[in-house]
Amino acid sequence: MFPTKNKRISVIIPTINEAPHIGKLVKYIHQYGQNHLAEIIVVDANSTDSTREVAYYNGAHIISTAIASRAHQMNLGSKSATGEILYFIHADALPPKSFVNDIHKAVAGGHQFGCYRFRFNSKNPLLRVNSFFTRFKFLWCRGGDQTLFIEKKVFEQSSGFDESYVMMEDFELIKRLWNQYSFTVIPKSVIVSARKYKLNGYFKVNISNLIIFRMFQKECDPQVLKDKYYQLIKHPKDKS
Repeated sequence: MFPTKNKRISVIIPTINEAPHIGKLVKYIHQYGQNHLAEIIVVDANSTDSTREVAYYNGAHIISTAIASRAHQMNLGSKSATGEILYFIHADALPPKSFVNDIHKAVAGGHQFGCYRFRFNSKNPLLRVNSFFTRFKFLWCRGGDQTLFIEKKVFEQSSGFDESYVMMEDFELIKRLWNQYSFTVIPKSVIVSARKYKLNGYFKVNISNLIIFRMFQKECDPQVLKDKYYQLIKHPKDKS
């Protein structure tokens, strides 16, 4: 266990116009990561708000890119990461305060990558159904909102995220590594935003997610997936 506890964690956060959330998240990660962090890297895709300034003020290292694609942004951040473990977090998600110990325990237990369950920052009882299923180790129960940790050597050996996936990049990576490495779902929850459901409605979002996942399983072109997704629902975060 001791060698694993010495493995530092590089937190990588892809952003675009996340000024309302990024300061709170960076401050939180610093507070509960403390000396176990190698760094917090915010990879920003040409935000037109104060995302970069707020993140920098709260202690993040900033990388800017003209390409607004999470796969590209997270790969770019990983190239600057110095930690032995990479931890990818969306700007509007909040991991458990125990995330350092949780990740170290998972890696010490032989798991090279994994995620958390999640629950929404909403009292809508229907959203509890979605949250309940994230405890199960099925690909369709996954998603970037659950955050993702992965040993850096494994990430590099697998060439990271496939940048042709302009969405579903997290599903693609997990699916590709599923039979090669040990994946785990940590039995605690990340708090995630319900803003997409508030904007579109519960059933519309879930039906859209099902359609997109089925298209992903049929290996549809990633750009077709994204175009279809934006036809189906309005998205409050991605502006590209």
